[in-house]
Amino acid sequence: MAISKKKISIDARQRTKFRIRRRVSGTEESPRVTVFRSSKHLYGQLVVDTTGETVVSASTLDKEVADLIKTLPAEGENKTSKSSKSTLGAKAVGLILAKRSKEKSISKVVFDRNGFQYRGRVKAFADGAREGGLQF
Repeated sequence: MAISKKKISIDARQRTKFRIRRRVSGTEESPRVTVFRSSKHLYGQLVVDTTGETVVSASTLDKEVADLIKTLPAEGENKTSKSSKSTLGAKAVGLILAKRSKEKSISKVVFDRNGFQYRGRVKAFADGAREGGLQF
């Protein structure tokens, strides 16, 4: 009886993520901003890859983000959505992440879209972070 090798299945997003991570790395001077979006929430982190630590994080689960979503003006096609799933929620996460990084005196970062396409919530997150004062 022969031992069969299991084929490891890696989806397209993971392959893209690996290609991006080969080129993008965070340092002390410019940490890596990584974004993860699930079907319900969006998470953003500032990571220093040389030490392997997360410096700052924000997500749609934070109360501060939920309060900011209510105050932001809605734009685009769905002007009534104040949900954390919307692009408005992603923009709020970017703004809060930028604010928290400014408190730690971090302004220059590198952006890691984590294999996701740069559109929709990922783009809104990046735009919010830029509005908050982060330089990509």
